[in-house]
Amino acid sequence: MDLKEVAEPALGLLGGSFDPIHNGHLQLARDALTELPLGEVHFVPAAQPWQKNQMEVTAEHRARMVQLAIDSEPRFTLDMHEIERGGATYTIDTLRELRTLLPDRALVLIMGSDQFARFDTWRDWMEIADTAHIAVAQRFGAKLNLSPALQTLLDARQRKTARLAAQPGGCIVEFRMTPVDASATEVRRLLREPQSAQSERRLTAMVPAAVLDYIRRHSLYRD
Repeated sequence: MDLKEVAEPALGLLGGSFDPIHNGHLQLARDALTELPLGEVHFVPAAQPWQKNQMEVTAEHRARMVQLAIDSEPRFTLDMHEIERGGATYTIDTLRELRTLLPDRALVLIMGSDQFARFDTWRDWMEIADTAHIAVAQRFGAKLNLSPALQTLLDARQRKTARLAAQPGGCIVEFRMTPVDASATEVRRLLREPQSAQSERRLTAMVPAAVLDYIRRHSLYRD
């Protein structure tokens, strides 16, 4: 019997400012590993996201917090492509670099439904959709509210998750995300307030302990 070549598991890419990383980011990556045929997930901190104002802390601090958050997760990796490149961060630049390094590997860009709803505002967004797969995390019962252009793209590209490893890019899949009540904006707000038992409980529920300890040791997110 002829042996069939087995496709290498797809590489998941989770980008963001991670200012700071929180448990919602980690759960999103875990759900992606559970629901999709991924071998690993790379966390890709942005140097300077083009759609946001200046980051509150340096790229080095944000990268260190990501590393602390994922240290116990063997299938998670810190990817420094965007920080080492510097300047305004555009996803397409990162994908072009990775495609040069990994010409045949399936790349899966992981994002929330809110990000996908703005996807047609990204630089060279159609090239992104050709270069990598897009995996959109959906909360149970949520509906996508898309522009006509994005709805057309979704209708043309939506596939079953099992198809992801079969080709380098070009498909869109949806997967279910476990709801996590956490946001970087809320974390930063609580860190600026006087400490209380209530704010401490909220912070420890949203942020990994090692990350929260790092933030306090370096006095980050203080006015």
